[in-house]
Amino acid sequence: MQRSTFDVSRSPDWSDPKEFWRNRRTMVTGGNGFLGRHLARKLREREADVFIADIDRYDLRQLEDIRRALSDSKPQIVIHLAARVGGIGANLEHPAEFFYDNLMTGAPLLHESWVAGVEKFVALGTICCYPKFTPVPFREENLWDGYPEETNAPYGLAKKMLLVQSQAYRQQYGFNSIFLMPVNLYGPGDNFDPASSHVIPALIKKFLDAKQSPISNPQSAIVTVWGDGSPTREFLYVEDAAEGIVLAAERYDGREPVNLGSSHEISIKDLTETITRLVGFPGDIFWDTTKPNGQPRRKLDVSRAKEFFGFSAETSFEVGLRATIEWYLANRQ
Repeated sequence: MQRSTFDVSRSPDWSDPKEFWRNRRTMVTGGNGFLGRHLARKLREREADVFIADIDRYDLRQLEDIRRALSDSKPQIVIHLAARVGGIGANLEHPAEFFYDNLMTGAPLLHESWVAGVEKFVALGTICCYPKFTPVPFREENLWDGYPEETNAPYGLAKKMLLVQSQAYRQQYGFNSIFLMPVNLYGPGDNFDPASSHVIPALIKKFLDAKQSPISNPQSAIVTVWGDGSPTREFLYVEDAAEGIVLAAERYDGREPVNLGSSHEISIKDLTETITRLVGFPGDIFWDTTKPNGQPRRKLDVSRAKEFFGFSAETSFEVGLRATIEWYLANRQ
């Protein structure tokens, strides 16, 4: 697969991002969610006219609500963040819903955006689009080399269809749609619900709850963690992710998918031990090896994002973890 480059004749002046966003109406789906709130703030800082298509007003699985949102907002740019997401447990319990909700939100929205004359569509995929056994670091050209990891394949494939659709509409209609694949996000405002959270907020909540439980000796507390701790993951701080999306919307008009990551790979075991240290948990960890590990390794090649739109993550992992823990302690009630 040959790399494409954005059309320089259409690219804005990178030195003045407000020039690009000024007078452009931007509809953000999922704009009141974890990532969406950070993204909307960054857009407003650039003087964008932001319209939030939130779930309280629009059920984007319904065609009539998609059309109503586009009619209400009349956007030049659509940034599609809305998704049904969760950790391994949630994906295993609700594979049909994860497939249907993500497919039936994304595909009709992209189509109706083209029908409505939207100038640019920014689609958010996921690292779960990649095959289970992908050479590390994951490069975009390896995206079609196998089947995704089984525990989240329905979710990953539903999101991957946005890439297929994006490229098909570009080929046939000249529609300017781009596709970004972020790694798992974390940061202030994350989802700490044990039924649907990802690994970082889930672990933070588990260890803080155990530390503060009313037992006679906190050192006797035991926290159970799924798997054996050997898989590796890469995480991206939510503020960095929002910045990457904004830069891609400003600067990238290509057909090829682009990874968004931090380049920091860490094992689940090391992640768990780091969180226990930061929260001051004095007890023990029980590794439940009857539970799935998930994909063996995840680490992205992020050179394409740097080359195409100048994005590099800036937040160190421990700084991001501390900020996430502090936010949860301040807002847990």
